[in-house]
Formats: sequence, structure tokens, C-alpha cells
Amino acid sequence: MSEIENLPVTMTVNGKKVQRFVEPRTLLIHFLREELNITGPHIGCETSHCGACTVELNGMSVKSCTLFAAQADGAELNTVEGMANADGTLSALQEGFRQMHGLQCGFCTPGMIMRAHVLLKENRSPTEDEIRAGISGNLCRCTGYQNIVKAIQYAAAKLNGETFQEAAE
Repeated sequence: MSEIENLPVTMTVNGKKVQRFVEPRTLLIHFLREELNITGPHIGCETSHCGACTVELNGMSVKSCTLFAAQADGAELNTVEGMANADGTLSALQEGFRQMHGLQCGFCTPGMIMRAHVLLKENRSPTEDEIRAGISGNLCRCTGYQNIVKAIQYAAAKLNGETFQEAAE
């Protein structure tokens, strides 16, 4: 049996170019966490069902537990660590999750923020139903999703130069 040869990979992660050699079977989530020490994307189910590992790859939200690091060669990749504004302040989504109490334990939050980030790039003014459909591939076991939806509505309003107005209950 021959030895598996490591593959060279180069990608831009959160605005920084990185180059490494990886085993062909190395999953992107493990590459991020173990090679680059980027621990925002979480390892949850490892079957693509929970979405805790969601990252942005070339403008699309992907679950990094189902991709090999070699498949991201040449890619532009963003994680929750790269979401803050250039001056270090919270992005609209991060602020929304904080202001609208869109998290409890926080395990799903990085993946939820990354999915919502791409959702808002695809649709700058999503309805509540569109938000719920857009995040349906990401599971939260704590919140019941209501405040997550509000957090995304808050961010959408802020990105559109509007003030988020919660509906009267």
C-alpha cells in the first residue's frame, strides 16, 4: 500500500492568504480548526444536518463538515471571525444577535450568522417566512428561532438604512 501524498492548498481566509499541505481526506472544518486555529465554525453533527460549521465559500454558504480542504483550494473563505467591521465594531448581524437576544448557548450562532450573512446578500429585505426558509438548514436547540429571526430582520433594516421596528405583541 502506498503512502498518501499531501496536497498543497492555497486560499484566502477572512482576508488573509494561507498556504498549507493537507491530507486529501482532511475536511474543511478540521483544516480551519486544527491547522488555522479558527474555532468559530463548530463541529456539531458532522453530517451536514445542524449547520454549526457553516462558512462562506466564494459567496455561498456551505457546511464545512462536508467539504474537503482541497476542494477549497483557490477559494475566498469567510468565517464568523471575519464578520466584524474593519474598525473592530460588530457587523449588523452580530449587533442584531446581541440586541435581539438571538442566542442562548451560542453553539449554533457562528453558523447561523454566516448563513444569515449570505441570505442577506441574496435578499436584502427578506420577509419572516423567507428568513425562516433561508436558515432552515441550521438547527438551534435553545431559542425557538423567534429571536434569531428578529436578529436577522434587525440586520436587514440596518443594512438598508432603516430602523428595525418590532411588531407590537
